[in-house]
Order: sequence, then C-alpha cells, then structure tokens
Amino acid sequence: MLSWAAALAIVDGSSGFTRALLDPESYLSDVTAVGDDPLGYLRHFTERAGEHSIATRGHPPAPVLLLWLVQKAGLTDHLALGLVFTAIGALAVPLTLMAFKDACGETAARRAAPLLILATSAVWLAVSMDAVVATIVAAMIVAGGRASRARAWRAGGWAVLAGMLLGTAALFSYAAAWLGLSIVCLYFARRRAALNIASGIGALIPVITVWLVGFSWMDGLTSAHLDFTTRVEPARPALAWAAISIVALLLAAGPGLVASLRKSRTTPGWPFLVGAGVAVVFSIVAGLARGGVEHAWLPYFAWLCVAATAPEERGGPIPPTPLLLTAVGALTAIVVEAVLATPW
Repeated sequence: MLSWAAALAIVDGSSGFTRALLDPESYLSDVTAVGDDPLGYLRHFTERAGEHSIATRGHPPAPVLLLWLVQKAGLTDHLALGLVFTAIGALAVPLTLMAFKDACGETAARRAAPLLILATSAVWLAVSMDAVVATIVAAMIVAGGRASRARAWRAGGWAVLAGMLLGTAALFSYAAAWLGLSIVCLYFARRRAALNIASGIGALIPVITVWLVGFSWMDGLTSAHLDFTTRVEPARPALAWAAISIVALLLAAGPGLVASLRKSRTTPGWPFLVGAGVAVVFSIVAGLARGGVEHAWLPYFAWLCVAATAPEERGGPIPPTPLLLTAVGALTAIVVEAVLATPW
C-alpha cells in the first residue's frame, strides 16, 4: 500500500507529499499555537476554537499535538514529514489483513490483500491524518481479536489495550469512536461479552487523562458540531451532499464494496462491517456527510471491503483472488489522480 500510495502522490512531484501539510487550513498551521506549552494548549483548546484552522476546528487536539511532537523531535523537513505520515497510514492495510485473517482465515486474507493494497482510496492516503486514525483503529481491532481468543489475564490485557487504542483514536477524530462497535460485536460473536468492560475501561484512560489536564472530549465535540452547523450546514444542502458522499464512497472503496456487502449476513467478518457501516450510515442520516468524506471515511473503507473474499457461508470454499475487482479499483485510482483535479 505504501508504494501504491506514493506512486499516486508522486504524480504531482514532491508537492504530492507536502501540499496537504502546507495548506493554511490544515493542522500544521496550528502547531505554532502550541509553543512550549502543550498542556496549556489542551486546556484552552475549546475556548480558542475560533482561532484554529478549519481542519483543527472539526477534530480533537491530537493531530496538532502529534505534529508538534514530531517537530520537537527534530523532524521539520516537510517532505520527510509527509513521507513519514504516509508510511504510518499505509500500516492500516497489513493490520486490517491481520484482523481479517483472525476472523476468516489466512487464505481469505491473502486473497483480499491485492484488493486492499491497490484500492482507490490510496489516492487520499498520502499525508492524511485520517490515514493515521485508520492505522490506530486497525491496531485496535487486531488487539480486540487477540483478546477474544486469549484466556484469563491475557484476554483482559489485550482488551484494555484495544480500548486504549480506541480512546487514542477518539482524540484524533470524534467519529473514530464508531469503530468501537466492531470489537463490541466481535466479543459478543465469540461469547466474550465481559471483555467489553475491560475495553471500556481502556478507552476511558486516554480520554480521562486529557480531561484531567483540561480538555473535555464532550466539550470539544460540541464545539466541532457548532462550527459545522454555522459554517458548513447552511451552505451545503443535506440531500444533495448525501448523494455526493455516497458517490465518493463507491468511488473510494471501489467495486470490492459491493462484493463485500453482498456477504454481510454470512461472513465471519461481519463485526468489521457493522462498525464501519454504522459509522457511514449515521454520518449520512445525521446530515454530517457534506464534503470531505474521501478523507473522513478513510478509516472505514478497508473494513467495508474485507468480506469480498470471505466464504459465502461459514466453512464454505474461499472465493478466488478478485483480480478483476482489483484491476478496476487500481485503474480508478490512476484516473482520479492523473486525470481529475485532485487538491489533496
């Protein structure tokens, strides 16, 4: 996935890895506001929401603080920074395949690999903070899968780790919390419902930690929603933009989406479809899908497609590698990147 995303981004030269970072309405423009006082930045994050860039207003403070941290560590070159974040985002695919292997077996995961690696969504992966979120939640689902198969204290440890990763993802994106439904369903499917308590406690650890410092996640969510209702909602009719968002979903997820959803009732990977599917449906029904979903839904695309190579029924034969679907997805990515104007 890293090579594919990099190949698509390099169409625009080095700016393919730096343009998103240098956008004045992106997170990097807010790093100077952190200064030498990250705790103070957290404490005043919500009350100073109007001073933030557009990207930061709609998200918790973790993206800005992560950029501040890596710059403090000495990584200040914009091209190097873009490459590092692209590499972090690309880790979401092997982690997704690990979770799928745990649910549907190694053969199904191997046959799904080309479809996920050459996905159209790679166009938006380069230098995207949402891709970083995708990697965090993928690691969360892998940990949840390990918890559901472990015993005694090991199960509890994996479950707490899954929860902590979920809580961390929620500090990057308010919508990331929806993917917690995937491990909730996974625990119930494997009759390990008690693990939800451990994961719930784990999820609260990072959220309460930043609350003790001064940032309330709920206040931040309220502030982000207020910004949405005053800045975005009046200018973009809900119905029209819901249709546009669905088209963007079909374009970004590719034909593997249809093949995957067709098996949603029979695949052992159904918990993954539930978390991502509910997140997308809620966003549309609630009128929140009004542009930018090709980025905002990056954490969901792979999970909506994983069942494309799942058996038609439990224990049934594994479908062959979907070479045609993979080729269509890859070709679509090339057309989007090389032909259309892509300000990403």
